Parts: sequence; C-alpha cells; structure tokens
Amino acid sequence: MNKPVKQHLIDPEICIRCYTCEMTCPINAIEHNDDNVVVNPDICNNCMDCIPVCPTGSIDEWRIVNQTYSLDEQYEWEELPEQEEIELEAGPGDNLEALDDQIAALLEQAHSGAGGATKAPATASKPTVGLYTPAKPAKATVQGNYRLTAEDADVDIRHIILNLGDQHFPVLEGQSVGIVPPGEKDGGGTHHPRLYSISSPRDGERPLTNNLALTAKREDQGAASNYLCDLEKGAEIDLLGPFGSTFLMPNEADAKLVMICTGTGSAPFRGFTMRRQRDADAGNGGLALYFGARTRESLPYFGPLGKVPDSFLSKHFAFSRVEGEEKQYVQDKMREDHEVLAVAMQDPKAHFYVCGLKAMDEGVEQAFEDIARKHRLDWTSIRAKLRKEGRYHIETY
Repeated sequence: MNKPVKQHLIDPEICIRCYTCEMTCPINAIEHNDDNVVVNPDICNNCMDCIPVCPTGSIDEWRIVNQTYSLDEQYEWEELPEQEEIELEAGPGDNLEALDDQIAALLEQAHSGAGGATKAPATASKPTVGLYTPAKPAKATVQGNYRLTAEDADVDIRHIILNLGDQHFPVLEGQSVGIVPPGEKDGGGTHHPRLYSISSPRDGERPLTNNLALTAKREDQGAASNYLCDLEKGAEIDLLGPFGSTFLMPNEADAKLVMICTGTGSAPFRGFTMRRQRDADAGNGGLALYFGARTRESLPYFGPLGKVPDSFLSKHFAFSRVEGEEKQYVQDKMREDHEVLAVAMQDPKAHFYVCGLKAMDEGVEQAFEDIARKHRLDWTSIRAKLRKEGRYHIETY
C-alpha cells in the first residue's frame, strides 16, 4: 500500500527570509534562493532544531502527503498548498479501519506541527512583526556599550543601548531584532541576519525614551557578536524587525511568571522584569527567576538583579564552574523549589518561559517531569494545557 508521510514545509507568506533556520539546521536540510526558503524532504529528519529559532513561526508547518513536494515546487510557491486528501491502496489483509485511524492521526500531527504550535498569552499586546527589512532597515545609533561580566571572566557579555531617534520601531518584551554584520562571509556573499532578543521594556531603557537594549555575548568566530560587542558610542547600525509573535508576556498585573534561563537567555526576562516594575498595578511582582551561569562573574546583570527585592522577584542562581563548589544547573534549583513550582503548574495565572542554550532543554524538561511526579501530577497533560492556553514558551538556540 502507499504509505503517507509527514513533510516539513515553510510558509512563504509569513517567512521573512532571515535564514536563521538554515543556519541552525545541523544536517543542511534547509536552503534558499531569491524567492523562498525550503526544506529538502530527502534530507530532513524532523529533528526540530529549527523550530524554536524562527521569529515568525513560518517554519512550524507540516503536511501529510502521498508524494513529497519537490524543491522546485516549493521554490515556486507564494503560499502553502492546502492539506491534500490522502488515499491508500490497501492490499490483501490490510485493516481498512486501522489505516483510516493512521491517516487521522497523521493529519492531526501535521496540523499540530512540532508538538503544538506556540501561542502568545491571551492578554498579550498585539506585536508588530517585520516592519523593517534588509532592503529598508531602521537606522539606530549606539547610545552605550557596557561590559556586563568581570574583566577576568571567561566570557564577554555586553549591554548595548541603541537610540532610534524619531523612527517608529514598536517593540514588545520578548521580541527580537535582526542584525546583519557588515562585510562578506567566508566564501563570499553577504552575511545572513542574526537575531538578538530585546532586553529592555517596550517604552525604552528609560521610560518614554525611543531606544532599546540588546544583550550580546562575544563568540570567537561570531561575525555578528564581535560586530556588536565592538560597537563604539555614536556608531550607526541597521536594525531589522521587530520579530517574534509568541514569546510575549501577559498584560494581567496578577499573572505569575516563572522564568528559566542561562547566559544571554536572560535578555527577554530583563525586559519582563522592568515592565513589571513600571506597572503601578503589579503589586509584589509575582516573578520567579532560575538563572544559570558558569560563575558569578560570568552571570550578566548579577549586580542589578541583586537590587530587585526578593518579594518582587524570587531569584535562584545556579553556578556550574565555581572552584571548590558542587556543580549546579537551573534544573537543580528547580528541583529544590519543587513545592512552589508544583503549585505554579496548577495555577491558571502562571506562565512559564525557558530561554537560553539548547543544551538546557532536556534538563529543564526532566526537572518539570520529576517535580510533577513527586507531587502526583501528570506533566505531559499539564504541559499540553499550558501550551494550548499560551502559557508555556521555549526559546533556545
């Protein structure tokens, strides 16, 4: 019989051609021409590494097909094709009811993408996406570039403030901007845009200022990160975006936010926290932060975080490379705080956010499972409910 397959596709109507998915794919299954970004069905193994890095969600598209769409077909699309009607040729002894059930399950899986499309919180502000493009970028001026980590730390992380002048560049906490490093990449051709989370609230680094802040970590071979970290005050830089429509914070003042991060994954949570601090109705905040780094010296915003009252922001730091101390990771701090997190899992006002290196995914997920099991809860069903309600968000890279 013909066996239908699940094919990974990209929505050309939503895709902004930032090529982040192509750079992320570990097996080079994604490519592009001047018109579209496409997925090679002969290479793609559905590893899902490209899903969380896409700023628009265009990468999270699937179809169940009898025959895969070719690259030539995908390159010609202006919009995605509708889900086709699946037909099977049953052979002797095939159970037709079982085959029908198989198709129904595959179709349901296709519409849910990578375990369920991410939703923004129901009360989140409506984001603006893709206002500025590579052909027409916004022009920003560097207002300040400050090192966040100690000079002798093994990592150089910067806080960069960009002045937007009189340009309209509406952003929300949790969104990102695109940066294109100048010059050519090795082998020729211009660099692809790199995405950086905005680390300031929607009304600017200071209230009612038309600027935004980024958090950048210098990477040895990182064209974009070195470009950003070396920017001097007064330099002009092109900005793309804003990007991102789901990793947003709810607008209810009494919503509880559980934020889990490593390194520069703290960027959006700085914006979340400052937004809450400026909200007169936020009361005691209702924020919890689980933050991992190698050492205290390499943890960005360590000083400013210490000034935020614990009654407003519950802080749990995990350090994995402190001499003479046992290694700790964010998942260890989560397990220590299991009673609080178990209550939050069942609280309809609680929202969960995970941001940082992709390596943390498995550990955080396992910690949630362990905490739920300890309190006789089913994490799988809780997570599905949280996703459905726009209360569970993962952004790793």
